[in-house]
Amino acid sequence: MLFGAHVSIAGGIQNSPKRSLDLGGEVFQIFSRSPRGGKAPEITSDIISEFNLNLKKYKQREFYIHTPYYINLGSSNNRIYYGSISVLGEELERGSKLGAKYLMTHLGSAKDLGEKKSFEKVVKGIKEVLKKHKGKTKFLIEIAAGAGKIIGDNFQEIANIIKEVEKKNDFKNALGVCFDTAHAFASGYDLRDKKLVKKTFDDFDKIIGLERLKLIHGNDSMVDFDSKKDRHENIGKGKIGLDGFRAIINDKRLKNINMIIETPGDGERVKDLEVLKKLRDK
Repeated sequence: MLFGAHVSIAGGIQNSPKRSLDLGGEVFQIFSRSPRGGKAPEITSDIISEFNLNLKKYKQREFYIHTPYYINLGSSNNRIYYGSISVLGEELERGSKLGAKYLMTHLGSAKDLGEKKSFEKVVKGIKEVLKKHKGKTKFLIEIAAGAGKIIGDNFQEIANIIKEVEKKNDFKNALGVCFDTAHAFASGYDLRDKKLVKKTFDDFDKIIGLERLKLIHGNDSMVDFDSKKDRHENIGKGKIGLDGFRAIINDKRLKNINMIIETPGDGERVKDLEVLKKLRDK
């Protein structure tokens, strides 16, 4: 298991590998564009070359892209719905140009249309995105924290979406999952000790399949178990605690799944990565 953090692309994507190393990262995650909206900056051949040189120079093994916050494949508003499909397609292509291993996204909310219609729209939208994608960056569904009518906050719903999207051979094995510890904990999957971690990932394996798990977001939780709120805390300082992270890192089934932190404060993230490495190296 390799560790890294979400880092800024201020001044250009090519600057992100150094930022990752400065935090102590072995891998890293970025937004390839502003997460709040606006046109994506162009990725030129010069930027790609400099970025690839910096990956080697700063010893970064892999990197991943997170989609903007405004993606909603469950929206009744066509501008938002088709805009989300368009941005997801663009992000997969941008990821493929740069060499990103994974693109992860939240799916949106069912508050407009209800669960059944939103489910159908999500499946249709993901198929539209995958139909045009010829690159190597893999599409990951990130488990959500369960606030409101958020789509994808439980294993069964994610499994149902994957099954429906991949029903035809065109999209076989096209989808993976990003497991966020804080989101899962807030959604009712307990991670506070070895026994609970085993049960959670046993359930994941039974319902989704551990072969689908491609990346872990390692975030402690500011809020209590099953609280349905998304509040990240620094490693060991939240409600999951060090015992939970120790159990995740030492679960042999997860040893080749890398972990990205999205915890508060750059200075604190340096300490968080040190803590995680100690838990691994012991």
